Amino acid sequence: MSNYLLIHGAWGGAWEFDETIKGLEAHGHRAAAIDLPGHGKSKEPISEVTMKAYIARVLDALNPIDGPVVLVGHSLAGAIVSQVAELAPDKIERLIFVAAMLPKTGDTPLGLMQSDSAGELLPVLKFSDDESYVTVGRSEVESLLLNDVNEPERMELFAPHFDMKQATEPFMYPAELSDQAFGSVPKTYVRAALDKVLSPALQDEMISNWKVDQVFTLESGHFPLMSMPERLNEVLLEAASVSAPRA
Repeated sequence: MSNYLLIHGAWGGAWEFDETIKGLEAHGHRAAAIDLPGHGKSKEPISEVTMKAYIARVLDALNPIDGPVVLVGHSLAGAIVSQVAELAPDKIERLIFVAAMLPKTGDTPLGLMQSDSAGELLPVLKFSDDESYVTVGRSEVESLLLNDVNEPERMELFAPHFDMKQATEPFMYPAELSDQAFGSVPKTYVRAALDKVLSPALQDEMISNWKVDQVFTLESGHFPLMSMPERLNEVLLEAASVSAPRA
């Protein structure tokens, strides 16, 4: 039995992983998702929604878990779980990045998106006048974030959740990662071959920056947890079943 802790990305919430949790629990594992500050049921103001607050929230959820944890980060949460692994590598059995940011030291999430010439989301985001938060329109949610969610009823189930203000501060945070801590934790990357947010080319570049001992590719957009939850669950189960020596 494994302990999975699932971390959402920008404009997200624990709600994203409802189907994932059910699938993992059906196979006898423990699984939980949390709302990061300013997301879902966690109502902190924009000024308090920072990368350090995100990291602290994940550490608070990670530390009480009895036994090693499979820590899963989707999208922006790749940068979050990377910093958590730097601070608490011994708590983590494996990191799993799902269409996620996998930075090297000095990278910021915004910088990674700016470097991605094939990424389609950043140019269409709507920044507030003071640039403290950013929003994404419904049409962009459907065409870019959930581009492979084909059932209208599932689109209507998921898309309204993205109507929120996403703080920009976490996107400016430079990664501080070492070979000794973060580098020692076994890593799996789940590529999304149809991703319009973080292009497959950017995903491959990020994978090349670290020793990643498992790479899976799904024919999905940026949110396989919504478009193909059963297949994603198969990958999460397979990834956690493989033991890898710590570097």
